[in-house]
Amino acid sequence: MKINEAENLYYIGGIVRDEILGTKSFDIDLTYVGNAIDFVKKLDDIEILKINEPFGTVRIKFNGKETDIASTRSEIYEKAGHLPTVTKIGCSLKEDVLRRDFTINAMAKNIKTGEIIDYTGGLEDIKKKKLRILHNKSFVDDPTRIIRALKFGVRFNFTLDENTEKLRSEYLKNVNYDMSYKRVKKELIETFNLNSQKAYDEFCNAKIYKLITTGNINKPEINIENLVDKYKSILNENNIWLIYAGTIQDLANLEPTFTKDEQKIINDFNAIKDKELKNDYDIYKTFENIRTESILLYALLKDAGTAEHYLNNLKDIKIEITGKDLSELNIPPSPEYQECFNYILRKKLENNSIDKLCELELAAKFFHDKI
Repeated sequence: MKINEAENLYYIGGIVRDEILGTKSFDIDLTYVGNAIDFVKKLDDIEILKINEPFGTVRIKFNGKETDIASTRSEIYEKAGHLPTVTKIGCSLKEDVLRRDFTINAMAKNIKTGEIIDYTGGLEDIKKKKLRILHNKSFVDDPTRIIRALKFGVRFNFTLDENTEKLRSEYLKNVNYDMSYKRVKKELIETFNLNSQKAYDEFCNAKIYKLITTGNINKPEINIENLVDKYKSILNENNIWLIYAGTIQDLANLEPTFTKDEQKIINDFNAIKDKELKNDYDIYKTFENIRTESILLYALLKDAGTAEHYLNNLKDIKIEITGKDLSELNIPPSPEYQECFNYILRKKLENNSIDKLCELELAAKFFHDKI
């Protein structure tokens, strides 16, 4: 049997939603009504790459592309806020879709006939541009759905339906902090890497940040989206999310999930935020070895003028001479080399037209005055 002849195989979730919306889909999710692993073993035109028995999923290669096929399954949340437990592999399609997050992500399309199956009213919610959870305990079971709603709202310009908004508000007043912050971080990354001030405003105004901390957020007056756009060429786009999330006063719950790079961005900002910067030299020496993300956090939470002055006017000023040049001036190596470089840097920050020849003259003068 060939894969496109299977009667019980369905496109599911985002790919169906995106086709209806007329937008590009990033993922192709397939679900088989029954046991997907047993099913693919009968196919003639695919290569099996990986099998996950406990979840009934299998990765295949078909027409040169890799994709996952999931068995229909039912789940329960034995512990709120954590991963669910699979209770049945090969359940009905309706049972499978009812474990999902929003109605717009709970539709299926038969791969053979093209028929769309909509048990939860997803088609109508797409028409109304509404995000609606499938049951009243949805946010209790998985609080990350609150951030997912924020992401989908920005991507599709949808708003929460009245009951979903009410349940979100109720949950955020009584957050269960025993949750998977690895999953929270994943949703924050996907949401804030969209670089949307609209998403951030909703994150603050609806107090979605309460998922991360019992404290507050340092909401800057500056438009973060515009600031990020201005310096996007010198940012790691994968870390844009941290510029937004870094405005949360207490990141203790997220920090165990940070990479070394992410932790360094936060640590560097914390190290410079209270420094007194009196002149261009102080600004340059403070910012020269830290990430742009840390500097933008400084712009948002401390002093935008100083941060942007460095990025716009000072960042690319460099001394051209090296220790080798000083050695060729018959100046023996010593700790005074660094003092000399700092002296020249001060002069160059005052007058960026100073070239290498001028730098050599300044170096000669520096050591002559030391005699």
